[in-house]
Amino acid sequence: MDYQQLKHRHRAERGKYHPNLSLRVHRSLSWLRRAESQEDLDGQFIFLWIAFNAAYATEIEEEYRTSEKVSFRSFLEKLSDLDKERLLDELAWGEFPRSIRILLNNRYVFQPFWNYQNGKLTQEDWQDQFDRAKVAAQTALGRQDTATVIGIALSRIYTLRNQLIHGGATWGSAVNRDQVRDCVALMKKLVPSILTIMMDNPDTLWGDACYPVVSD
Repeated sequence: MDYQQLKHRHRAERGKYHPNLSLRVHRSLSWLRRAESQEDLDGQFIFLWIAFNAAYATEIEEEYRTSEKVSFRSFLEKLSDLDKERLLDELAWGEFPRSIRILLNNRYVFQPFWNYQNGKLTQEDWQDQFDRAKVAAQTALGRQDTATVIGIALSRIYTLRNQLIHGGATWGSAVNRDQVRDCVALMKKLVPSILTIMMDNPDTLWGDACYPVVSD
């Protein structure tokens, strides 16, 4: 699945979608298109992240807002329950030997490692959390708990997102090429799968989109 295939489907079906769903898909596809036209990995990753965010982000009253990682988890569980074609299963099991396993073994996309570097954790603490996270992923894999496997991978991707978006990395840096490459490889497959599942389930309540279109 790529932008052109998904955009063709959206144009054909959007009249049957709730406006919130159509807006989410439209916005996400615009960023997916930009990611696919980008040549450098850093640009691809940033635009793929925005495409993901456009698909899942919901307007929530501040007193009910949870952490972003919890929101990821809830969104992935919802998608997994609706995924009749098992697209996420195929992604998790097909990518686990490649980009997901590599991400799980990469300390540079594990936030507690950076907490240790900043003096917030001991080396023993971050290493223990690192080992336990890998065990959790293996356990989820054994249970075929797709949402958890992809959620753990997304938590690594979120760390890279923070590094890039908050200026904690240099554009085109040689020191982070491996993690950027592996995150892009996973996101290039995850975002189209998410959009497909959402369009397969137009009657599902996806919530109000953030920053709705306002006409003067």
